[in-house]
Parts: sequence; structure tokens; C-alpha cells
Amino acid sequence: MNFCAMSFFETLKDPLLKLWQSTGLYQSNWQNYVMMLIAFVLFYLAIAKKFEPLLLLPIAFGMLVVNIPGGADILYFPGYGTEVMHPADATHAEAYLAIKTHPFEGDALGLFYYLYQGVDKVIFPPLIFLGIGAMTDFAPLIANPKSLIIGAGAQFGIFVTFLGAIFLGFKGAAAAAIAIIGGADGPTAIWLTQMLGQSELLPIIAIAAYSYMALIPVIQPPLMKLLTTKKERSIRMGQLREVSKKEKIIFPIAVTCICGLVLPSALPLVGMLMLGNLLKVSMVTERLAKTASNELINIVTIMLGVVVGSKAVGTTFLQPMTLFIIILGLIAFMFGTVGGLLIAKLMNVITHGKINPLIGSAGVSAVPMAARVSQKVGQDEVPDNYLLMHAMGPNVAGVIGSAVAAGILLAIFG
Repeated sequence: MNFCAMSFFETLKDPLLKLWQSTGLYQSNWQNYVMMLIAFVLFYLAIAKKFEPLLLLPIAFGMLVVNIPGGADILYFPGYGTEVMHPADATHAEAYLAIKTHPFEGDALGLFYYLYQGVDKVIFPPLIFLGIGAMTDFAPLIANPKSLIIGAGAQFGIFVTFLGAIFLGFKGAAAAAIAIIGGADGPTAIWLTQMLGQSELLPIIAIAAYSYMALIPVIQPPLMKLLTTKKERSIRMGQLREVSKKEKIIFPIAVTCICGLVLPSALPLVGMLMLGNLLKVSMVTERLAKTASNELINIVTIMLGVVVGSKAVGTTFLQPMTLFIIILGLIAFMFGTVGGLLIAKLMNVITHGKINPLIGSAGVSAVPMAARVSQKVGQDEVPDNYLLMHAMGPNVAGVIGSAVAAGILLAIFG
């Protein structure tokens, strides 16, 4: 009887040990739990505070599941084995590099590996721009072309932060990838980071870009009130002229041609943005415009958010460099807001008080949240003052401006 009992326990010993070693509790380290806590904070911001929930919620979920101990391996490399690839202490990044160099058979790779190809091959960001174009009304910009100057001024933060990153010791391509956070445009930040070969910085840059976009209602109003007077914030602007259908059709075609001739490197983003808008304003491709602005962009947003969040693995994310990038990103965003405000103030002086400087803060690329913040701060002074449509001009100009700025940086450092 004793022999049978011993034999029974000996038989179960190895399977039970293997089961225990496969659990997250056995594999965990402190970085996993810190990143899971950060994911919970992002969940709170997305769900309770409604800060960019369409972006932050998928990112937070991707961050959560990949930092559950063992999650990264099963989601990216379910067929990963020490006898095939690396020693047992191989990192997630090393494993991914090895797979890129020596691809495995299909059954060795997981769902997130394949979804991440949309980021790695720089497919998702242009598709996001296609959807944005199909949802965007460029009429306020066409009606007031001076808005382009404000949108350009709001890119000031990108170039200031680029110099700051260089000063702190980052190389040219890395500094450019960090600086683009100032454009307040997540897809552009992802696109440029990948195109410049800075994939190791992608999780930090993408999460910083989307987080600052979400925090626009918190970050921008103090700067707006600091740099404008009560009198300036109370300025009423005249109604914009009506834009014809012909103008709306010519605009995306003309922008594509000009951009292509002057800065071809920006065409993947600007071209797809304008294609989406042309599908909308032509009025002959309603089905395509509807798909681009609804089903397509929603699907891509889910996949992009989840896999970007899933690259924020605790062992690589929790480094001193992360803090530097987050601080530089905040500086970039703040200087972008300041640049737009100062240009709008200058235009107000030139036009003898006809431009409310508050619309300058909308020159960052976050559409339409930045324009809504301009409207809210203006109505805090004069409740019946409606600045939204005037702010939408610089806002959509900022989308074009950030893509052009990314194209310039890519042309120089790509």
C-alpha cells in the first residue's frame, strides 16, 4: 500500500511542478505588477474620466494582458521553446528579434505577433489617417486659410523638443521620434517611430502621445489663460463663409499634389488623409466613406491600441529613459500649445482684434478635442461665444501640419 502511494505521488510530482512553474505567480516579478497598476490607472482615465476611451482602453488592456506573467510568451510566441530559440532567460525583445531574423512555422507564433505586423510594417497608421480623413470636415480651414499658419505654429513644440532631446544625448532619429509627441497625434508618432527604426521606443512614445491627447482638457486651459487676457478670450469672431462643393473636392487633390511634389516622405499619411476626405466630399462613394469612417477605423483602432499597449512590457518599459521621454513629450505638447497661441495672438494684432487667440491652442492635432477645449475656455468668459468652428480650422490644419513635420524629420533622419 505504501509503495502504491509513493508511486502515485511520484507520478504526479513532475506534472504538478510543471503546472506550478507555468503559473503567473511563479513567473512574476515586481515590474509585472507595476505595469498592471499603470494599466488600471489608464482604465480609470478611459472609463471613469472618459479621457480618449477609444484609444486608452485598448492600450490599457494590451498592457494588462502582456504583463500578466507569462502573457507575453503565450500571446506572441506560443510555440516558443528553449530548445528551438533562446536560453530560458531570453527576453521578450530578444525572442522577437530572433523570430524576425529566423521566422518560425505558423503554429509557433501567436495572435499578437500577427496583429503587431500592422505596426511593424507601418500599415495601421495610414489606415487610421484614411478614416480620419473620411470623418473630417476641412470646410473651416478652406473658409479661413490663415488657419494653416496657426496649425504650422503649433508644430513649434516638435522642433523645440527635438533640440532638447539632442541636448540630453539622444541620437538624431531617436530625438526625432520623441519630438513628434508634440504633434499630439498618436498614429503619426507610431508611424514616424517605426519608419525611423526606433521600435524599442514605440511603447513609451505611443503611450505618452495618446496619454497627452487624453489629458488635453487638463493641460491646455492653464496655458491658454496664462498667455491670453480676459479681453482677448472674450473676442467674438464673425461667421465663416460657406464653402462650395467644388472647393471641398479640389482641396484634398491639391494638398496631395503639393505635398507629393514638395515632401514625398509625408505622402503615406497626408495622401491617405486626403483620400479619406475625397471619398466623403465627392458624394459618389458614400459606401466607401462610411466604411472608412466607421468599420475600418474602428477595427484598426482596436488592433493598434491593443498591440501598442502589449509592447509595454515591465522589464523594458520601467527604465530611467522612459521618464525622460515622458517629460520631453510633455514639454513638446506644451510648447506646441504655446506656439499655436502665440501665432494666434500675433494674427489678432495684425487683424486689429478680429482673431480670438484661444483658437491657437487647437493647432495641435488632436481632433476635435482641442477645438472643443478652445470653445469651452472661450465660453467660460462669454457663455454665448461660439468658437468651435473657428477652432476647427487650426485643428484640422494641425493634423496636416503634424504629418508634414513627421515627413520632414523622416526625410532628414530616415
